[in-house]
Amino acid sequence: MNPNAMTTTTTTTTTALLHLTVIALLITAAASDTPATAYANHTVGGDAGWLFDANTSKPTTNYTSWAANQTFNLGDYLIFNTNTNQSVIQTYNETTFRSCSTDDASDNDTLHYNGGETEFGKSLTIPVPLIITGPNYFFSEGVQCHSGMAFEISVNRGLGLPPSLNQPPPPPYVAPPGSDAAQSPPITINGASPSQENGALRSSANVLALLPLLLFGVANFLA
Repeated sequence: MNPNAMTTTTTTTTTALLHLTVIALLITAAASDTPATAYANHTVGGDAGWLFDANTSKPTTNYTSWAANQTFNLGDYLIFNTNTNQSVIQTYNETTFRSCSTDDASDNDTLHYNGGETEFGKSLTIPVPLIITGPNYFFSEGVQCHSGMAFEISVNRGLGLPPSLNQPPPPPYVAPPGSDAAQSPPITINGASPSQENGALRSSANVLALLPLLLFGVANFLA
């Protein structure tokens, strides 16, 4: 076989493999940059749930490993299948997360979910919406956290917040008016006239009711 032909064939094969490799890398990059097309629910810990085994003093799964295999976006929910033996605490404060305690947490960076239940051992399903991009931290306070019942996630923008989670802040608090009646506006009840006017109308009606008696008395006086 002609050596030149062999060289040409080898070069062509190498070029084709390089092209295929580049194409594969481009496909992989495009797939990784594909934006979210829907909001998702993530069941924390999968089938293991968000639970702590008191017999082994360990959580029922590795939550850091579970979180590493997920992609989180604004508007997604974390679903905690748990019970009241554990707590569900969300914080944006890394110091609070590392301390495994809410003792020094601020009200505006840490949330404690309990589903409204106080009975020990009561089963719960707690949905937690993801509403802030960047690091979000979750843990069960105290010994459980120190034993590994904690995880960190990074929330991407994705589709952005849905309308149901993107509510405007409440209006600022305005103190009610003072007790000075002179400053109080008339009060309307069930579409009726203001109360002050109602009183005035009632007084006029009383005068009209007494008018015949007054006329009768005047007639007798003149007689």
